[in-house]
Amino acid sequence: MSSPSPIRTRIKICGLTREQDVDAAVAAGADAVGFVLYAKSPRAVSPERAAALARRLPPFTTPVLLFVNAQATEVIAASACVPGATVQFHGDETPEDCWAASDQGRIPFLRAARIPLGEDAARFDLVEYAQAHSHARAILLDAHVEGYGGGGKAFNWSLLPPSVDCHLVLSGGLTPANVADGILQVRPRCRTLAVDVSSGVEADGPDGSPLKGVKDAGKIQRFIAAVRAADAAPASIS
Repeated sequence: MSSPSPIRTRIKICGLTREQDVDAAVAAGADAVGFVLYAKSPRAVSPERAAALARRLPPFTTPVLLFVNAQATEVIAASACVPGATVQFHGDETPEDCWAASDQGRIPFLRAARIPLGEDAARFDLVEYAQAHSHARAILLDAHVEGYGGGGKAFNWSLLPPSVDCHLVLSGGLTPANVADGILQVRPRCRTLAVDVSSGVEADGPDGSPLKGVKDAGKIQRFIAAVRAADAAPASIS
């Protein structure tokens, strides 16, 4: 009897602003790429720019449009510019807000859950949150930082509930060095797991801090290689 195939964790590279970074994400094997449509973000692009970048994507690579507390009309109009897009709600949107802005579910969407840092993560009721946002394709787990994500901070994965009956996307402070550990800790807790990275694959500035919105092709490749290694890990355990 042949051994089962390894689980395949899907990968999103977020916060893209440049053509070469879209191309690098695709070449490395990303399943999705994210564009931030939130004007206050240093990684923000306009809907028109997101549409232009998304036109570079090959078939079966999903563009994701990230919004923070946007009006439903704005979300629907921007989605119309990017065929096949999934929407990511990353602010304080209620389930009703998400449903309206997804045009009553016509546009597939993810809902971000902002998990507190430190021991406070244990007080976040992810099971209840997932039930409240049951129309979402997945719940994206991000660290609760100022500015609605992209802060490069990881929350304590071990404090998540042991069983959440939904698809999850792990985000928040992921890097090529820690993503495998995150996958192995979180994947047993949910239906399926995907990962989402932004600052962890950005180029280093002169002071060593990430250049927000500028990706590093080598880091993208190392991140995806680390994910694939984590996927293969269970099969190597006898």
